[in-house]
Amino acid sequence: MHTVTLRTWACGLALTLGLSGCATRSANIAPVAADPAAFALWSCDRIDEELDKVQQRAADVAYSVDERAGNNILALSVGVTLFWPALLAMRPEGPEASELARLRGRDGALRTASARQGCPQPGLAVQQERLAGFPLVQGERMVFEERPSPRQAAQEWVLELVQLRRNETEFRLTAPGGRDGTWQQDAYGNVVDAPAGSLVWPRLLRGGLELGQVMAGDLLVSGDAQERARLRGQVVAVGPQQVGSRRFDVAVIELFGDATRGRSYTSVSGAMVVDRASGLLLRLDLRSSNPAFSLQRRLVRVEAAAPRRP
Repeated sequence: MHTVTLRTWACGLALTLGLSGCATRSANIAPVAADPAAFALWSCDRIDEELDKVQQRAADVAYSVDERAGNNILALSVGVTLFWPALLAMRPEGPEASELARLRGRDGALRTASARQGCPQPGLAVQQERLAGFPLVQGERMVFEERPSPRQAAQEWVLELVQLRRNETEFRLTAPGGRDGTWQQDAYGNVVDAPAGSLVWPRLLRGGLELGQVMAGDLLVSGDAQERARLRGQVVAVGPQQVGSRRFDVAVIELFGDATRGRSYTSVSGAMVVDRASGLLLRLDLRSSNPAFSLQRRLVRVEAAAPRRP
């Protein structure tokens, strides 16, 4: 990966979250009404895309509430869709309660507009905007160098794009140690499915990555219920980055937190570089005394799709 100059943001990390006061059940939060007429001139595809955004934002809010309250209802969930009945177990308050009320109202208005226009149920077909802005085409391979630590030899870790769907991206993973199989990410780059033994982040990344944006989520080892690292992150730089002839618009995310195994704790720190438009990973550097959370994974090239046999 070629080094380029990125715009940096000099600011301390302020990620401590608190929870105080009496919580209000989300079941008692009345939706803030939105007018379906505002979407009357929207196409069905545009309505479906906005519904996706509303659902994703609701999931993000609900996850942060669940995390702080310690309910762990969503801790093991993956994917981007959170249905409104699932919010009954949440206990939002203050700004989060207000945002959920606004989102519920917007969700209802969009669905009413969709029904009035006779729109079909959203399928898995990718939206043209997402397809046009995606930096890979089917069959292309992202080839990474992966090593457990800087002093160890690198091995190839490869993702081949299989299919781009509405809210997911499916790859074929070829990884050291026989960890081959299906690798799926949501539209933000969170890993929703991976072979056993793979390091995954099911709910870490968010949309619209901007300087100073903070986030929190887990790093897990797929198939291992014991290995878990709780991380905080902040976007500390954004800008163009080029790998070979391929150009990306990236966010650099500083990471730190703790890994737990039973009653023991060890620190985890590092950085992640992702393409802001697609969520594609370009680089992951992690440091920890726990070998499950110590690695360097860096994109070194993108290979063209193999020609199809006649």
